[in-house]
Amino acid sequence: MAAHIIIVEDDEDIAALVAFNLEREGWTCTLIHNGTEAWEQIRTQLPDCVILDMMLPGMSGVEIFTLMKAHEFTNNIPTLFLTARAQMDDKLECLSLGADDYITKPFSSKELKLRVRNLLHRAQAGAPRLIVRQGPICVDKITQIATLDGEPLDLTLAEFKILAYLMEHPGKVQDRYELQQNILGYSDTTQSRALDSHIKRLRQKLGEYADCIATERGVGYFFSPPAEQSE
Repeated sequence: MAAHIIIVEDDEDIAALVAFNLEREGWTCTLIHNGTEAWEQIRTQLPDCVILDMMLPGMSGVEIFTLMKAHEFTNNIPTLFLTARAQMDDKLECLSLGADDYITKPFSSKELKLRVRNLLHRAQAGAPRLIVRQGPICVDKITQIATLDGEPLDLTLAEFKILAYLMEHPGKVQDRYELQQNILGYSDTTQSRALDSHIKRLRQKLGEYADCIATERGVGYFFSPPAEQSE
């Protein structure tokens, strides 16, 4: 069956242009120009993908997406923000909430189709998400940006890789030597102090959430989700 995509865009001309390009790929599109109506349609139709503008009458794109993430049947629908808001803060806000992708206007039709195709493919294949969120901590493996409460964390590449890997496997203890070899590329086990140093600095940067990087003595480290996420 053809993928069904809901396009939420208050500019009818832009919505029609997006639909025209996506329908040429064989996908079916529903166009909605009001945020409140969009949420009703999304939760009843359960589309294969949602394209959201941020600024909408009735309910903003961020408000719609927050509702989607809060409901069991909509929280895994691939969602792409297509918006004129090009500020990094806006992008970080959406990605920290768990959005799958973000494109600014004006946009390339070829790029839009490619990104939508990738989202649909990952969803159909059950591929791991490239954006991982645990409570207020979010890592974007595409941009290699990590955020805490929507604010970017100043991490080194090694620190980002460690945080992303641990967050992808919450509660599962990761052997320290495997972390050194597979994540940091250290083949020499004498480099263990380097890993400890990365973990120490990472905890410092996480501040009050430092305990999310937990230690299993004699084994390694694991990610312990914040209390409100561990139920």
